[in-house]
Amino acid sequence: MPARSDLRERTRQAVRAELVTVAWELFVRQGYDATTVDEIAAAVGMSQRSFFRYFSSKEDIVLGKFQAFGEILADALAKRPGEEDAWTALRRALDWFVGGSERDPRYGLELLRLTDQTPALKARRLEQQTHWQELLAPHVATRLDPPATGANDLRPAALAGAALACMNVANAAWVAGDGNQSLGRLIDEAMRAVRPSAF
Repeated sequence: MPARSDLRERTRQAVRAELVTVAWELFVRQGYDATTVDEIAAAVGMSQRSFFRYFSSKEDIVLGKFQAFGEILADALAKRPGEEDAWTALRRALDWFVGGSERDPRYGLELLRLTDQTPALKARRLEQQTHWQELLAPHVATRLDPPATGANDLRPAALAGAALACMNVANAAWVAGDGNQSLGRLIDEAMRAVRPSAF
C-alpha cells in the first residue's frame, strides 16, 4: 500500500506544481487581482471544484512559495558550520535565496512585486515571515555565546527577526533597482548596518 500512496502523493505534487506554474504565468500576464480561480483551473483543464482540492485560494498558490522558503532557510541555517557565529550563519544561509534570484531574477522580481502590490498578499507574506523567525530561532540559539538560556532568552528570535528585516530591506532595494544590483551585496550592506564588523 505505501507504493500506491507514494504515487498518489507524487501525482498530487505534480498537479500542484502545474497549477502554480500556470497561475504565475497568468499573474504576470494579466495581474493577480484580474486572474480568477476559474481561469487558473481552466488553463490546466480542471474545474474550479477540482482546483480547491489542491489549494484553498489563489493566495495559497503564492504563499506556498513563502512557506517553502522558510523551511529551506531553516535547513540551510542548520547546515552551516558550527564555528560560525549566529549572525554570519544567518547571512550565509540566505545565500540559497540569493542564488535563486541570480539564476532567475525575473521570477524573484515578479514574486516580490506581486506580493508588495497586493495588500492581502503582503500581509500574509509578513505573517509567513513570523513563522520563519520561529523556524530559525532554535538554530540561532545553538550558536550564541553565552548559550541561550531557554524560552525566556530573547536573543534567538531577535537575531532571526533582524536578519529577516535586513533581507526585506535588501529585497526592496533590489526590486526598486529592477534587479540590476547584486542582491547578495545589498543583503551584506543591510546586515552590516546592524553589525558593522560582520563578514
